[in-house]
Amino acid sequence: MVWSPHRPWWERYQPVSYKLISRSGSEQEFADMVERCNKVGVRIFVDAVINHMTGDSGIGVGIADSTFNTYEQSYPAVPYSIHDFNSKEKCGTQSGNIENYNNVNEVRNCRLVSLLDLDQSKSWVKDRIRDYLNHLIRLGVAGFRVDASKHMWPDELKAIVESLNDLPETHFGAGQRAFVFTEVIDMGGEPITKYEYTGIGRVTEFLYGMKLGEVFRRWNNQKLEYLQFFGESWGMLPSGYAWTFVDNHDNQRKHGGGGDMVLTFWEPRVYKMANAFMLAWPYGYTKVMSSYYWYPREDTDVGPPADSYGNTNTVPINDDGSCGGNWACEHRWRQIRNMVAFRNLVHGTAVENWWGRGDQIAFSRGRKGFLAINNDYSQTMSGEFYTGLPEGFYCDCISGDMLGSGDNAYCTGQTLSVNSMGRTHINIRSDSENPMIAIHVDYKLGSKRGNIPTRRNGGK
Repeated sequence: MVWSPHRPWWERYQPVSYKLISRSGSEQEFADMVERCNKVGVRIFVDAVINHMTGDSGIGVGIADSTFNTYEQSYPAVPYSIHDFNSKEKCGTQSGNIENYNNVNEVRNCRLVSLLDLDQSKSWVKDRIRDYLNHLIRLGVAGFRVDASKHMWPDELKAIVESLNDLPETHFGAGQRAFVFTEVIDMGGEPITKYEYTGIGRVTEFLYGMKLGEVFRRWNNQKLEYLQFFGESWGMLPSGYAWTFVDNHDNQRKHGGGGDMVLTFWEPRVYKMANAFMLAWPYGYTKVMSSYYWYPREDTDVGPPADSYGNTNTVPINDDGSCGGNWACEHRWRQIRNMVAFRNLVHGTAVENWWGRGDQIAFSRGRKGFLAINNDYSQTMSGEFYTGLPEGFYCDCISGDMLGSGDNAYCTGQTLSVNSMGRTHINIRSDSENPMIAIHVDYKLGSKRGNIPTRRNGGK
């Protein structure tokens, strides 16, 4: 990748070569991480930048000591030469950059913000990309997010993906293919659509986070009760093709699709609610963001926490499991990590027992899980609700964790009692720091549920 002054986050999106050396470490360190993760069932997906190389920034040396010359369009470490990039003639604009997003040819054959645009119609280019991705597969990665897919012709990208090797049998079994999802920003109104890429893999559904942010912000008269049919009927992809998220690394900085509607960790209360809904709702393949805090907030180019040489700092873990050192680590927030377990548990069940009133909703996922959210700023959400769950006492995974097992299990947060009819009484205050509850069958408590004091429903 290119070395940029002040080390902005977008350095990683300007490759100089396909060497696996970055400010985060060496190829050997990367390979060791992938191997350790695979051994414990954690899969690694690489953000593959294959649409372009660097911007038109002159002559330089990348982080891995690979030279480049953008005047000559030369990247000898790959190697790529001027013959491997889309020309101004093929692009059709005087600048060589995209000037009109309603012109399909420009979007796919011109430079995105001056980034030298690779010509994937050429066998040499396709082969170099294939070799790069296959190398990552040999190291054990499970798949790829393909950056800037909208700027590549779908047939050419599909040919590259279909040429890849199977995943290693060691960790994945025989005949398994890389999981691929493409980045296509389609907010409507442009000729290139997300539907053109569904034959390649999952597709990023940018409308999801934008619409969810609009609802949880209560903008444009939106209310939580309108989420009853959230998904395809809102103009989104069919669930089986959609890659969904509340925010991502671009739009959390107001780059890319979504604008001010997008919720981020800077607004933790409503952000936790939106993520809880996403993880409980059976639409799409969900992604949870994990970020770092940057200062000043107005400077959205700021890179990750780093030492004086620009090398990315390790992530210190606090005693409570959260991250220090200006790492946000949203995936470690109890309200989010416990909802990831909720989603895995209820997979394959349908939404049942929907209840909605303005900005208060509740629903169950079959007989496995139940979620209630109060986004009303002035009204307590109180009453008896049908959960669909078996009779017993349950630990609310939003306010606490269940520790121990069997009869010795206890809850560090609030507990809810579900009666023989599957009903429970909830009371979620409008001013609660975490105005929601979530219970599921894996958080069913044993007979010693009272080992420690429990908090009231909706308590701060």
